Amino acid sequence: MEMRRMKTSEKIVYKTKVNEVGSEAKGFRDIQMLILFGNEAPDALRSSCYIIDVNRVDENITTGMLLAIDGKKYKITAVGNEVQNNLTNLGHIAISFTGTTVAELPGTLYVEKGDYPELNVNTQIEILDLKGKAE
Repeated sequence: MEMRRMKTSEKIVYKTKVNEVGSEAKGFRDIQMLILFGNEAPDALRSSCYIIDVNRVDENITTGMLLAIDGKKYKITAVGNEVQNNLTNLGHIAISFTGTTVAELPGTLYVEKGDYPELNVNTQIEILDLKGKAE
């Protein structure tokens, strides 16, 4: 009997880049979190955020997808019920690098624990869907 291998390919379901780094944005490293917001971020929050381009999300973000930051990949472990809407309309979500598997906050995307990323102007952020097909 012949074994069939699964070949996976990654489909980009969301892509953006950092345009501005708020003066306090890197301070959230202590709690393993970062905050994204589109250019319409209110002044009160802007200093805490990485300001990004607001782009369409091509499909529902689900656990098991990957978050890629300048090519470094993190498996998505939980998705708050407002992530999709907020990311599409405002570019605003928090990303938690804690590995939590139950979405505790509606606007937060949770990913596996890993090295906390360094984000700068022009950092590329993507959400990737792994599509498997038999070879």
